[in-house]
Amino acid sequence: MSDKGMMEKEEIFSKVLRAGRRTYFFDVRSTRADDYYLTITESKKFTNDDGSFYYKKHKIYLYKEDFDGFREILEEMTNYIISEKGEEVISERHQKDFKKEYDDDSTESSASNSTPAEKFTDVSFDDI
Repeated sequence: MSDKGMMEKEEIFSKVLRAGRRTYFFDVRSTRADDYYLTITESKKFTNDDGSFYYKKHKIYLYKEDFDGFREILEEMTNYIISEKGEEVISERHQKDFKKEYDDDSTESSASNSTPAEKFTDVSFDDI
């Protein structure tokens, strides 16, 4: 029993995926009607200024009636990413020799007489 007097939800089946600072928890749980649903929790580890740790968690609840649509879109999206960018991880964090596109531009801009303000691109934040 928890502090609120409610029974804790039983973990029926669980798997964990550790991925760097992120951990993904996949848990099968039971509804009040004794049907099953899936929760996917992303937990990300952060460090306080004093060196202590804290975690931010985000949770998705996925019910059986949404499985087919979720699976189809997830597969379509992952296939798109792999077909467009391949399976190799391309990022500063994962590759020590990763070079940003604007790093190449910085050598060109230093050779020209343009100022940083002239290289600025107008950005609209109306969508936020």
